[in-house]
Amino acid sequence: MVTRGHTSLAEPATDSVGLKTLEDLALDSTFTRELPGDPDTTNKLRQVHGAFYSFVSPTPTGTEPSLVTYSPEVAAILGLDPAECSRPEFALIFSGQAPAPGSAKSYAHCYGGHQFGSWAGQLGDGRAISLGEVAGRDGPPYELQLKGAGKTPYSRMADGRAVMRSSLREFVASEAMHHLGVPTTRALSLVSTGDQVLRDMFYNGNAKLEPGAVVCRVSRSFVRFGSFQLPASRGGMEVELVRTLADFVIRHHYPHLEGREDKYVAFLREVTERTARLVARWQTIGFVHGVLNTDNMSILGETIDYGPYGFLERFNPNFTPNTTDLHGERYTYRNQPEVVQWNLAQFAGALVAAKLMEKTVAEETLVAYADTLEHEHVTRMANKFGLRTYDRDLSIAFLTNLYTDQADFTNSFRVLSAVSQSGDSDELPGPLAQALGELDAERTAAWQKWIGEYKAVLRAQGVEEGERRQRQDSANPAYIPRNHVMQDIIKQVEQGDYTELHCFMDALKTPYIEQPGLDRFRVPAPVKIRFGVELLSCSS
Repeated sequence: MVTRGHTSLAEPATDSVGLKTLEDLALDSTFTRELPGDPDTTNKLRQVHGAFYSFVSPTPTGTEPSLVTYSPEVAAILGLDPAECSRPEFALIFSGQAPAPGSAKSYAHCYGGHQFGSWAGQLGDGRAISLGEVAGRDGPPYELQLKGAGKTPYSRMADGRAVMRSSLREFVASEAMHHLGVPTTRALSLVSTGDQVLRDMFYNGNAKLEPGAVVCRVSRSFVRFGSFQLPASRGGMEVELVRTLADFVIRHHYPHLEGREDKYVAFLREVTERTARLVARWQTIGFVHGVLNTDNMSILGETIDYGPYGFLERFNPNFTPNTTDLHGERYTYRNQPEVVQWNLAQFAGALVAAKLMEKTVAEETLVAYADTLEHEHVTRMANKFGLRTYDRDLSIAFLTNLYTDQADFTNSFRVLSAVSQSGDSDELPGPLAQALGELDAERTAAWQKWIGEYKAVLRAQGVEEGERRQRQDSANPAYIPRNHVMQDIIKQVEQGDYTELHCFMDALKTPYIEQPGLDRFRVPAPVKIRFGVELLSCSS
């Protein structure tokens, strides 16, 4: 239980005046210019001290890359003419086969983190290489990062590559979450590298070659909680790097805090509140991250690092999409709020270690997490039920019924707007009956009882029918990135057919509006197929 004690990309401009060509991108890097880096430029595995990054170049595969898909919205946000994404040079640059334009030298971030609750020491970007920053069309720059473009000094025993299935899932989720209204890193492109990558998907000895791919991730910053934790954990002179990084992040991403005597405390409070709002959004759309290690927590309050994520299908609070988490169940849907609170405490501990604030002040500041989370959560849940004010008993009864009948979380919420508060009948409306599936007499009676209670609350709160339905349909998506849908699309993409992927992405751009002919994207996952669909590994 959570105890007491949105930064996202802007929408693109609609005109194309002044958009850049690839040659005009002119990547730069305030991150490497203003922060200390690793003096060793060899691409070999090592412990890196006194630095936040190591310069490293992508490793070309020697094969012919090809564009799978791209986001015109993200291209426009970067000031890049979307038409440029169709050029052959685009696939070369954004697969790591050719150098990016501009003066920036590519690099990998250095950070540490807690993995599954245990301190793991130095981690860093093992398969992500930042190309630099592009001045956004709306002002501040965005960092472009290639995931899967080769080894870095932080790759440990891995190859630094990524496969199509995980890269496609990250591209889809990055864009879908944005359109769902969830703060997130974005994705510019998905490129097939043309090579094969050896992977053991379930770590069971059945390794096989899979198509390689690179996704280009986009964010204002890829600094994580673990970026602060690593220097704090090492003690000595390195602890001062915590202050250096905090000053950098505040200067570039929280400039309104500059000049305040309590700027570090205010920084902690704002990160805490942004993160709490993020978690509330996850919980209310049924998103489960799967790997909420501290190195996967963004300093901007964005969803970052899409690995074995999943969305609730049959409602189960103990659902985790990560096979590695099956026994410990640390990162289940139920546990996400508490785990994130723990992660924030580790981040605060790094600030305390650097003497940026007293421990008692940090603890008092972290109280904002529970307060913000509760406020955001009840507000969003009220909207999902179409209520003016949240009704806890009604919500718990609804979720209990969903759990008992293993009903689909997204579809069941979506069709609640079909319930009419007029009339005395408590019969289930057709769309709700269809979403719940076949019920016996006892379960039908339980749902009819709930319908009666729901109507009574609606009438008591005086919610006008049209307003209620509009509020609900704006809070309950019709389309989410369902894993089983993506598994089918992955197979098609691996065979060179991108038609269904493009159709799916079009649906996910307007997830709150039902579109004719796209019901196949709303069908829940098959009950008997779990591994490879609802359950995934970190292997990519």
